[in-house]
Amino acid sequence: MLPINEDQVNDVIQSWRDTKEEDLKPEDYQQFKNLGSACLTQGDSEQLLTFLRDEKNQMIVRSVGCVLLAPLVNEVIKKERSHDNCQAAITHLTKTCSPNKLLHSWLEALEDIDPCAISKTILALLPHLQTVLFQLDERKAAWVGLALSALQKQLSRLPVPYTQQQEEKDEHGLCRCCTALALFTKPFVEEVKKKDDDCVGDEELRAELLKFCMRSLRDPLLEAQLSQDRQSALWLFAVEIMAILRAIRESLSGLLFFSSLRRTTLMDNSVSKESRACLAYLLFVQLITMDSFPAVFSPVFILQCNMEHINQLLSSKKESHLLKGLALFSKILEKVEDNTLPVGLLELRSFYSTLQNLRQVLTDCPMQHLRKSGLQVFQLFINKLDAEAKHKFFRCMLKTCNHAGAESYIVKNIRSQIEFTTMQGNANKWFLGMELLPLLDLVLCLPQGAETDLLTGMDKIMESLNLLRYMLLRDKELRSNADVWEELCRIKDEYLKMLRVCISMSRAYYFADLRALKEDQKLKAKEARDAARSIRSVKRITVKHEKVSNMSPEVQHQVLQSALVTFDLMESLIIRIEEIAEQKQTTQS
Repeated sequence: MLPINEDQVNDVIQSWRDTKEEDLKPEDYQQFKNLGSACLTQGDSEQLLTFLRDEKNQMIVRSVGCVLLAPLVNEVIKKERSHDNCQAAITHLTKTCSPNKLLHSWLEALEDIDPCAISKTILALLPHLQTVLFQLDERKAAWVGLALSALQKQLSRLPVPYTQQQEEKDEHGLCRCCTALALFTKPFVEEVKKKDDDCVGDEELRAELLKFCMRSLRDPLLEAQLSQDRQSALWLFAVEIMAILRAIRESLSGLLFFSSLRRTTLMDNSVSKESRACLAYLLFVQLITMDSFPAVFSPVFILQCNMEHINQLLSSKKESHLLKGLALFSKILEKVEDNTLPVGLLELRSFYSTLQNLRQVLTDCPMQHLRKSGLQVFQLFINKLDAEAKHKFFRCMLKTCNHAGAESYIVKNIRSQIEFTTMQGNANKWFLGMELLPLLDLVLCLPQGAETDLLTGMDKIMESLNLLRYMLLRDKELRSNADVWEELCRIKDEYLKMLRVCISMSRAYYFADLRALKEDQKLKAKEARDAARSIRSVKRITVKHEKVSNMSPEVQHQVLQSALVTFDLMESLIIRIEEIAEQKQTTQS
């Protein structure tokens, strides 16, 4: 095999020819691998191929030839002049060696892949691996499962392209590998389709293909940006995965809605949850294989069953997961009739957790487009609740939210519901009767009393004042219940009284800050003039103690002035509300 020390090499080869396979030692396998690798290193791939094809060497090749697979594949991915010889050598080994030995060697080769050559190695290996798997008579399903798992383990190390440009460039080869992997599985899927459901081998192969699909849904499809308008390689891979699930007769409703009743798929629970969440997204948002989904389920049932998957997606911090979660929530809600979701759904843990995660997207997510999408879904959900459910939801949000922007949005919705309820045929006790009062108690309150930070809570306060003004202007329906009107007036008086005190204290505080800032600026200006008059031979820089703030004096002045304007605006609204109340009282008298 080697031009150097040829006599010595020939002696070694002859000794192998005279040795039975069961008598070969581990060092014999290593020596054969070393000699083959040396041939490849020195560019003698043709000599190696000739040796492997030599009829006299077939016993050796059958016994130890599989150890050359890894070095041959490494040579193939270099795409050098020896490429064709190495491919021919691999093909010969797959026909000659024991399938079990070959598979062990392939799996070892997959474990030792160079991180920089993952996609090239997989693409070079897949056709040969498929050939070997079809040579198996026993335990084929188990070997197929091991091979798919090993391949996906390596693919998970590759970054998933997110933008269209990244996907088209496919720098790391993930898209090409996914396309090749889909082709790799096709014969095994066809084999399952042709067999009976009662066949044990068929059932085992179905289970392995199911696990392959579930792993693919989690990685890379959950991370990918998928769109039917742009049928990219990853989109087509998603279509293939959904097609495989249909081909192996896997019930999508069973996977999504009744997974707790199914047999185990031997998958990690967190992986299974993420996979099913991605499956729900592909089915209900992208509508892949939607034609095979049963039409008997009601929109409310589909929503209830999908809350677990939506929650899984919205609990993530990843943009791709959040986008899918918001899209899934929105698409399913669109099918639900307005004002129909009962209050009982809010008591379900899945609903509670999902809504808390949605609130976090609205208040804490740094990405504006996600907050915007989240707000649209938030409003859509509110629209679907019936009156009692809306009332309870608003109450819970006002108690737990602690975010002025979100609270102001709830207050705005309360006003919309009061307006809706006053229209003919829409009357209900939740937004017109005594049940409205506990809600108003939460709206018209200052949590820290006179020490409330008005600027932080400005959004809610301004919206609350607008709500109060609206109710006084549209007082006819509210006055129809004397107890409700009397309690509303009490709540209004207490709120406005405390708010006036709070505004007075805050205005005095900010006036003092503004005065101190002006005095500080005057002092600094005087020091600057004094310093300019002094004649110094050496210029120095003096660092003075300053107020702890990252804002310049000009910005501080602007902020303080803006705060005072805000207090004036609040006070003008209070005055207007009191004028309306007085006018209404005079009219009634």
